Amino acid sequence: MLERELLVFIDGEYYPKSKAKISVYDHGLLYGDGVFEGIRAYNGIVFKLKEHIDRLYRSAHTIMLQIPMSKEEMIKTVLETLRKNNLKDAYIRLVVTRGIGDLGLDPRKCSKPTIIVITDTIKLHKIEAKEQGVTAMISWVKRDPVDATTHEI
Repeated sequence: MLERELLVFIDGEYYPKSKAKISVYDHGLLYGDGVFEGIRAYNGIVFKLKEHIDRLYRSAHTIMLQIPMSKEEMIKTVLETLRKNNLKDAYIRLVVTRGIGDLGLDPRKCSKPTIIVITDTIKLHKIEAKEQGVTAMISWVKRDPVDATTHEI
């Protein structure tokens, strides 16, 4: 039995996963100019969706990126993407980039932000890891002082 290909939301349209594409001139690709959130859904319930959306918009505001969709529309889009893909337990990746521009760095040359919503299943650990545990290590790398940088983006 053939499985239906997952759909990806890009700028108001749904595309099959294999056809979902953005421009090579998108500043999110060229310069990492954008924001994202990773969210989980369990048993059809999206974990802290409003809080994740609020953080996405705060992060966008911090880099002066105006998201051309209200928070309510973003929530509806996430839920609709999950519904279209018939997913109850899923990983959700929201991405908002500066959008398509030229090779220069001037963000004012980007026409409009690109909005992407990806939903898929995710398996983070093998069953053995859940049953037997995993080996962990504490990093020696120290985090920058909180007041030295903005950790919200």
